[in-house]
Amino acid sequence: MSQPFALITLSAALILGLALANSSCAKKQQPVAATAPVSHAGMAQTSQSCRGCHNSIFEDWKNTDHALANRMPGPAEIAALKTFPGALPISDPKLSVMILGHKPIWQPLIPSSDGRWQPHEIAYDPKRKDWFNVFGTENRQPGEWGHWTGRGMNWNSMCAQCHMTGYAPNHSAATDTYHSTWIEQGIGCVQCHGEQPAAHSQNPYNPAAVNNPFHGDRSLMMQTCVPCHARNEALTATFKPGDNYYDHYRIVLPTNPTTYYPDGQQRDEDFNWTSVLLSRMGHAGVTCLDCHDPHTTKTILPVENNALCLQCHAAPGRVMAGGARAVPIDPVAHSHHADGSAGNSCVSCHMPTTPYMQRSPRHDHGWLKPDPLLTKELGIPNACSRCHADKPTDWLIEKSNAWYGAKLDSRQRARARAIAAAQAGQPSAPASLLALLAQEDIPAWRATYLDLLSPHAADPSVRTAALASLTATSPLERAAAVRALGTLPDARPALRPLLQDPVRLVRLDAAQALTDELPDNSEARHELDAYYRLTVDQPAGLTRIGLDYANRGQTTKAIQTLEKAAPWDATSGAIRNYIAQIYLAASKPAEAAASFAKAAEIEPTNANALFNAGLAYAEAGLTTDAENALRGAVKRDLNLDRAWYNLGLLLNSQGHAQDALEALARAEQANPRSPDYPYAAATIQLRAGRMEATREAVKRALAITPNYAPALQLLQSLQAQ
Repeated sequence: MSQPFALITLSAALILGLALANSSCAKKQQPVAATAPVSHAGMAQTSQSCRGCHNSIFEDWKNTDHALANRMPGPAEIAALKTFPGALPISDPKLSVMILGHKPIWQPLIPSSDGRWQPHEIAYDPKRKDWFNVFGTENRQPGEWGHWTGRGMNWNSMCAQCHMTGYAPNHSAATDTYHSTWIEQGIGCVQCHGEQPAAHSQNPYNPAAVNNPFHGDRSLMMQTCVPCHARNEALTATFKPGDNYYDHYRIVLPTNPTTYYPDGQQRDEDFNWTSVLLSRMGHAGVTCLDCHDPHTTKTILPVENNALCLQCHAAPGRVMAGGARAVPIDPVAHSHHADGSAGNSCVSCHMPTTPYMQRSPRHDHGWLKPDPLLTKELGIPNACSRCHADKPTDWLIEKSNAWYGAKLDSRQRARARAIAAAQAGQPSAPASLLALLAQEDIPAWRATYLDLLSPHAADPSVRTAALASLTATSPLERAAAVRALGTLPDARPALRPLLQDPVRLVRLDAAQALTDELPDNSEARHELDAYYRLTVDQPAGLTRIGLDYANRGQTTKAIQTLEKAAPWDATSGAIRNYIAQIYLAASKPAEAAASFAKAAEIEPTNANALFNAGLAYAEAGLTTDAENALRGAVKRDLNLDRAWYNLGLLLNSQGHAQDALEALARAEQANPRSPDYPYAAATIQLRAGRMEATREAVKRALAITPNYAPALQLLQSLQAQ
């Protein structure tokens, strides 16, 4: 059975936020009247419905970031909109704009005639009372996926589900339009507690008249917060309070260096939940509700005097899940900073803030140790430098070593080093990750190691570890094990039982790995296709469907789907590269070469796209086009050794031996560790009868790899002569 085409690679790229740009939203937005809040079928209650009996809670809630997460403009917003720099692309702001967000910033939502709403890149700071660009100095252009008019900034698919109550996007794939509905703007009672039976208001003390989705389970309560307070991917559109999070969402793990730092610190805007999952505190049972009041959205105790943290860490230490006690901490003795100082604050050191959207600071919820040594080794930020910016890193290392010594040489360092090595492709990484996996007890980290080990799944040790993780308690770990094994044909028998896993996340990953063998009418096929349909309004979603067709051998449908997605991707060649790979798999090298060339045209600095085009042109017998593409590739990147090598081989096949030798010399100069290049030069020198030059080139090849068989054979032939 054939190996799935680029399946796991695609899945990882999408989860980590595949940056596919959009050209169709570059048109001028047409002003229309704002859509009024409407009732979503089956959810007729609003927060006002609860106010009569729960007025004190309603009063706590009504002015919070939750309540005001999305709203029609009031007097303050109208006054601010009148000072908007330039002209808003709308008519009357009072009639044709919504407001996204509350504190510390908000953005005007601009409507279009196709039902789209787009948050403008110019946002308002209600504290400073000024307008600013959320992208800072980054000059995003119309046509880019991430431009404010693009699909990456589309409110209907990217924002509304976490800013509205009872929201449904109602996207029409046929017309690419939205008919979105909701029961109220902002996050109201129903969104977190679920809709109550009609009898509830008549007899609230009757247990049968109350929908209690949590039944006192704080973990389930927390999982209701998580869909919006996590960087994740939706698996369904049907999550409701009390559901298992992993039946409806895929969390983003710290595998991509642009998303998280190697130690797990947030780098991009990751919200909080992954950090909690990775943390020792989260593993010990700490939940959102231990620190945050869900109705006021304030912390339950002050952070300024460390009271919030000392509720667990004051001596003798709070008993946590599993019976262990939290470590007792004296803030002054522990921090070596005076009471009341910034360095004495638990959150300053263990929950440093990073500003996103220029003015929106977020606390890291990983509760990691500040470690200046990792700053020196890997460029990972540390909280000490935030206060002591005038001090060199070595000074910070000296102080931290004097105060904490061996305590800093912990698993946190080992993780960071191993993950950084894996991201850099270092040969030592698999062994380090396997060693960590053998001792790790936090499921989110175990899943992270398995994802990073995926490229090495054919290694017997990695394969054994992944097979063992298929029966792990955590669905995160089971799903990661499925992804790691998904490209191994001989692992399929072990994956098939996971199609009936009790958790949808695991079932979907198993279905993706086995997509080409799923019967059309099977439950797994239906579930997988429903998941794919969720994101047909995004280029990444269509790309996923297109590659699934390719995995199933349906080449025509695959290319048709990807060709539909490609116009939504004006500044990225990713989809064109996928199309080219499918053409290659279908033995159509000329079509593949044209698609690679299109990707290279879209991305003028992408040397690899031109290199791939050159190889495909050569396979198609279009030697002139192949030579032009390969020359273009090395012009873009003088150190692209494989392009120089293939250019040399091509030139030699055309009878241009001297030009070929010059190209091979450039390949050898760019990468002196490959024996292929001097060996190829040796064969050309041999045909020209230059025996001394042939011997010299053979020696260079064998100096790199002493057991390089082609060079050994050539050397033996020369010696026999």
